[in-house]
Amino acid sequence: MNTKLVQRQKIRYRIRKKVSGTSIKPRLSVFRSNADIYAQLIDDENGVTLAASSSREKAIAAQVAPKIDKSKLVGSSIALKAKELGILTCVFDRGGNLYHGRIKAVADGAREGGLQF
Repeated sequence: MNTKLVQRQKIRYRIRKKVSGTSIKPRLSVFRSNADIYAQLIDDENGVTLAASSSREKAIAAQVAPKIDKSKLVGSSIALKAKELGILTCVFDRGGNLYHGRIKAVADGAREGGLQF
């Protein structure tokens, strides 16, 4: 059974073998559903989520904009939360998705917000 989901899961596992976050340089994990997009800063050494942001937050959900614009807002929101924690760099984890569209928009928003990866 080699469906799209199974292939994406294999890609996710392959990425996670190589990408790991620390408390100094956490992993910026992005999950994309059909309706929303979620981003988390994760410290894999301690198994802790340091900060999270999604398109379901009141400030972002209230915006009447295309999903790609909301994704960019999620990226800038997670960058703002990272700055408050004193985090300047991170490792990007695209979660098995292709790096374009909404995934790229989150990365661009985070970079514009001041995160480096």
